[in-house]
Amino acid sequence: MPMELQIIRAQEFIKLGAKGHFDMKASKAVLAQLAAACWKRGINQALLDLRALQPGPKPVFSPNDLVTLVNTFCKVGFTHDLRLALLYGSDPHHRARLFAFIAKLRGWKVQAFDNFEAAVLWLSAMEEPQVETEFTPRAKKVSVRRLQDVLAAAKPVQPPGIIIKAAGSSRRDASAARTGQTKSSSAAAPPIVRKIPALPAPRAVPPR
Repeated sequence: MPMELQIIRAQEFIKLGAKGHFDMKASKAVLAQLAAACWKRGINQALLDLRALQPGPKPVFSPNDLVTLVNTFCKVGFTHDLRLALLYGSDPHHRARLFAFIAKLRGWKVQAFDNFEAAVLWLSAMEEPQVETEFTPRAKKVSVRRLQDVLAAAKPVQPPGIIIKAAGSSRRDASAARTGQTKSSSAAAPPIVRKIPALPAPRAVPPR
């Protein structure tokens, strides 16, 4: 199978053209040649031109064959930094697009195009660096109060008064009950209630 290899420095990518009909052995050889050319020249963009191929009435590759080709990427020297564009003129069986789809599912940068300019633009496009984002919960405003402010704003509490009740001697009443005598006058006297005035309320401490 004759092949044509071109290196286009202006666009910084390698273009490999193929003619005739592809089979599994020839496809692996083409991919290996393309990977070796990229590695030798330190280029991570490659274009596989399939426009000269004439697809037949039936597809040459089955979906399992395409999976096998994708699985040989590591064996032939492909790296995940390589961007591979497939350029086709006619794809009636959707094999070029299916190959690119399977490769992308495996984590490779492969895209199928039916336009040369679109393929070159995709190869020339620089990937935007991923920006790491850190999720931070939204901050909540928490009010802080000083102890001096709390004491200054607090209302003074009036302390309760203390009441003392004075009555007759309990011993004297018990003795009169045993002897049959009447209760003492002091026991019969009404209780004396004495109210102690409340202490003054503490003054609030002024804030500093």
